[in-house]
Amino acid sequence: MKFFILSIMVFLMTTSTPFAQGYWQQHVDYKMDIDFDAKNHQFSGKQTLVYSNNSPDTLKKVYYHLYYNAFQPNSMMYWKTLSVPDPDPRFPLMGQMDKLKKDEIGYQKVATLTQDGKDLECHVSYTTLEVKLADPIPPGGSTTFEMEFNAQVPLQIRRTGRDSFDGVDYSMTQWFPKMAEYDESGWHADPYVAREFHAPWGNYEVNITIDKDYVLAGTGIVQNPNEVGYGYEDEGVNVSYPSDKLTWKFKAENVHDFAWAADTEYVQNTIQTPNGGPLIRIFSIDEEETILWRTELAPQAAKIFESIEKNFGKYGWSQYSIIQGGDGGMEYPMATLIINRKRTGVRSLSSLTGTLVHEALHSWYQGMLATNESYFAWMDEGFTTYAEDIILNEIRDWGQDWPAVGGSNEHYINWAKTGLEEPACTHADHFITNSGYGRSAYVKGGVALNQLSYIIGDQTMRAGLIEYRNEWGFKHPTPNDFIRLMEKKSDLELHWFFDEWIHTTNTIDYGIKSVEKNRKTTEVTLSKIGRIPMPLDIVVTKKDGSQFLYYIPIGVMRGEKPNETDLERTILPDWYWTHPEYSFTIDLPKSDIKKIEIDETQRMADLDRTNNVFSAE
Repeated sequence: MKFFILSIMVFLMTTSTPFAQGYWQQHVDYKMDIDFDAKNHQFSGKQTLVYSNNSPDTLKKVYYHLYYNAFQPNSMMYWKTLSVPDPDPRFPLMGQMDKLKKDEIGYQKVATLTQDGKDLECHVSYTTLEVKLADPIPPGGSTTFEMEFNAQVPLQIRRTGRDSFDGVDYSMTQWFPKMAEYDESGWHADPYVAREFHAPWGNYEVNITIDKDYVLAGTGIVQNPNEVGYGYEDEGVNVSYPSDKLTWKFKAENVHDFAWAADTEYVQNTIQTPNGGPLIRIFSIDEEETILWRTELAPQAAKIFESIEKNFGKYGWSQYSIIQGGDGGMEYPMATLIINRKRTGVRSLSSLTGTLVHEALHSWYQGMLATNESYFAWMDEGFTTYAEDIILNEIRDWGQDWPAVGGSNEHYINWAKTGLEEPACTHADHFITNSGYGRSAYVKGGVALNQLSYIIGDQTMRAGLIEYRNEWGFKHPTPNDFIRLMEKKSDLELHWFFDEWIHTTNTIDYGIKSVEKNRKTTEVTLSKIGRIPMPLDIVVTKKDGSQFLYYIPIGVMRGEKPNETDLERTILPDWYWTHPEYSFTIDLPKSDIKKIEIDETQRMADLDRTNNVFSAE
């Protein structure tokens, strides 16, 4: 028996691989050479992709995204736009793509594709290239794909496209055939209908040859500033133009996408973030309407990044570019595209910085953490929305104790009362309405963290978010990874809350049913009206103005949060979620009580606060 056990131990030790330890993720290394024809809005490309299979599975197929194919008549994106009752008014051409001319559509066409020199069998299905491998990729193996492709930039701007509302020539995002993500849930080759993205991390070397009049900005760091020059004068280099075209050489490490933009009138200004933060480059069209980009935005950007790093952990790269372009504000690794002119007019500095705070925070929750946005949009957009209010409170000196609460809770409550809410776990592409997606991903996702802060305590929450970035940065965390981290940080059980908040449209609603006097004490009975259980902070105010606190835990938490106030706190017995009512006794006569209030801070997203307060007559 001893020999048998020893043999098994030796076998496990000698056959173990990195993926056997539990966590794994795929890796990609791209090298691309792009020849861009600005006259015809087309480009050709050669792509070398080294794909490393770190999974425990043998791969017999791979999938590439061909996002530009969505910008065509009869596309899924076109029909999705027609099917929603509340189409986005920012994109009028979406519903008119059946009328686009051949030189106005978008496309990506793969001319050749080989695996380690062997031709591959491929099939295009809308925005997905399905590839049958010549040789399966074993666990721990890698292979090299060589591709030649050509593409046309769509006229319609939806994140990507040409001739933006501001007049920016090219906003080049989701522009190249991109390998889909493969993880423990399998392949994620979702068709594109203008929502979210997901891709493996890797390294990019991208050479873009384009007319010499263009200035380029984007993900990564320019490797040849002495050759391209304009827009990089701060590098202190001399520039010569040997031909009508220039090749911009970009390099980016440990990113899951590569985006760029180009215009003949871009100018650049830079600022270094204090305390070892990133160098920030700002690119805007040189005109009077963008004067704020060249005068006021840089110091604000540095202030924003300094605040985010302090509150949510270190930024992951040495550089960040703020680029005028796109169709609103959209985040990409090491860069964001922001439009300067809304349909209501030119943005104010407050509007610009507000958008920048949101997009910069995406460098944390999408750029570095990068949950699968399609399945867990509430984690990306919601966490960003929560953090946005905290940063704005700090840099604008709002002085709010709970900056991430007020408007977000009210917005959520108003939406929940409409009866149109869909569960936040709904796949981003499958929400019935655009409003439903926005309120679930941005609003309810943000309120999820408001509620978590209330449940475990704000200091625990803040420390947990920094630890979340440090432990799960560059690892594609799932909801369970986040929940488990917060459980360990708080020493509380938390799945009960996320099960209700994310997977249902159940609501929180508590009320004070009765306050009855005894001889020397007061009996308080509370009602649980909503289906979601919550621990309760109950503040009692005496008629002399003094206050004290009762705290009611719930059994499924298996503990209590720290006292977040200076008030004396009494911890009462657990309230079990099956019980519709709960009673407790205050050791004061009713005549001495001025007010009793459930959740005086109003951090809890209680659907009806009118019954949360008892006031003495």
